[in-house]
Amino acid sequence: MTTSFTGGCLCGLVRYQINGNPIRFYHCHCSRCRKASGTGNASNLMVELESYQWTKGEHLIKHFKVPEAERFTNYFCSECGSPLPKIRPNMGIAVIPAGTLDSAPAMKPQAHIFWTSRIEWSCESGDLPVFEEYQSDS
Repeated sequence: MTTSFTGGCLCGLVRYQINGNPIRFYHCHCSRCRKASGTGNASNLMVELESYQWTKGEHLIKHFKVPEAERFTNYFCSECGSPLPKIRPNMGIAVIPAGTLDSAPAMKPQAHIFWTSRIEWSCESGDLPVFEEYQSDS
């Protein structure tokens, strides 16, 4: 069964919709995710790119590509500064900041990644597995 869910930024000027099932759901503890989220980790849901679409305010989206990073680009609303989904055409996915969703997805977080980069005051692992790097389906 395919799910459909929506999300957007804090001011509501940028909106998106997903028509498909999430692929992965990770808590990332890398230093770049910490800086971009302003907290101890970023909780990100990955979806197939073809299941994702902007529905409102795409012209308000800005992004910042970390020059020395192979893949890290931060997308955000130019009005309110809220983080927004990161489009990764070369990987065929959209990376959704879970806090921008309007409701909780059916999938629960699966793991903590970049655990060795974790800041000491961040959340504990709980029952989730921890990995030193990004984990893919392979």
